This record gives sequence, C-alpha cells and structure tokens, in this order.
Amino acid sequence: MKSIFLSTSIRRRLAGATLGLVALTLAACAGVPEPREQMAVSRAAVERASGPAAAEAPVELAAARDKIARATAALAKKDYVQARQLAEQAEADAVLAEARARARRSDQALTEVRESLRALRAELNRP
Repeated sequence: MKSIFLSTSIRRRLAGATLGLVALTLAACAGVPEPREQMAVSRAAVERASGPAAAEAPVELAAARDKIARATAALAKKDYVQARQLAEQAEADAVLAEARARARRSDQALTEVRESLRALRAELNRP
C-alpha cells in the first residue's frame, strides 16, 4: 500500500521552494518604494486643475480625478507600481486639462480681439 504522506526529502524540497518564493515576494515588495511624493504631486496637480479647468476641460479633469482615485486605491492595497503609474497618468491628465483650459481661454480672447478689430474697421470705413 502506498503511503499518502510525503517523504522527508520531498517535504524539505517543498519547504525550500516555498521559502524561496516567499523570499522573492518579499524582496519584490521591498524593492518598490511607496510613491508618496508622486501621489502628493499628482494630487496637487489635480487640485490645481480643478479651478479654471473644471468648466473648460471637464473630460480631461474627470480622467485625472478618476486616475488619482484609482491610484489611492492601489496605494491602499500596497500595489505601489500600479499606484505610481496611475498617479503619473493623473498628473499628466491634470496638466492636459489646464493646457486645454488655457487654450480655450486664449481662443476666446482671440475671437474677442478679432471682433473688436472688425468693429473698429467698420467704424473707420463709415463716411
């Protein structure tokens, strides 16, 4: 009758392999630092973009807010790689929101200046 118990040598090998995997997992976790700085920079960028960009670039700002929320969730799960990536993306989206808002305001100002010039020319051309 075969024994259902593992031999001592197999148990030792399994224990060694398990310890090796645990050590590798711990080393991998220890190698990736918590992205505190990136999270702070990204949160500040999203907060800064929330002012003028909120009305002028709502899609980009919504993407930035979503990604910073997901980064915060990943940070809570100690998935530092994912948290850093999402935080960097959130920062980029926030910067894009600000840039789009500035571009829209510039376009609006240019339109107003052109309209003023058109009115001035019309007035100068009146007899």
